[in-house]
Amino acid sequence: MSDILSGRRVLVVEDEMIILMAIEDMLADLGCKDVTTAPSVAKALALIDAQSFDVAMLDANLGKETSEPVADALAARNIPFFFATGQRDIGTSDRHKGRKVLSKPFRMVDLERSFRDVLSSEPNERKSPEPGGEPAGDDLG
Repeated sequence: MSDILSGRRVLVVEDEMIILMAIEDMLADLGCKDVTTAPSVAKALALIDAQSFDVAMLDANLGKETSEPVADALAARNIPFFFATGQRDIGTSDRHKGRKVLSKPFRMVDLERSFRDVLSSEPNERKSPEPGGEPAGDDLG
């Protein structure tokens, strides 16, 4: 079992309940105990305003809306995230063209790799400070 998400606060924006349940199971296997979910842009934006997250996974298409406003809010707060989609083109604007995209369906190893990639590539990982006041180091090895 990986500990890549141990102690991390994860936001998952997904509108399909069966997919969400599978993701939650995979995240638990990756050591994540703090998963918050949102089925819509409005709910995700409210959660981002009310809570603190270390990393996020966004379904690119949420019914008739895209998760781009959520991506904008996360980027403004320097919260690392990636998109997940079953479509070839996720339809994001140029602001998010370089973001990691996880193709659905995916395996747990692919999900872990996506989280590892965005957490290791973000300069501000938002980890809790160590007792000396310095940010905790990352052993994503």
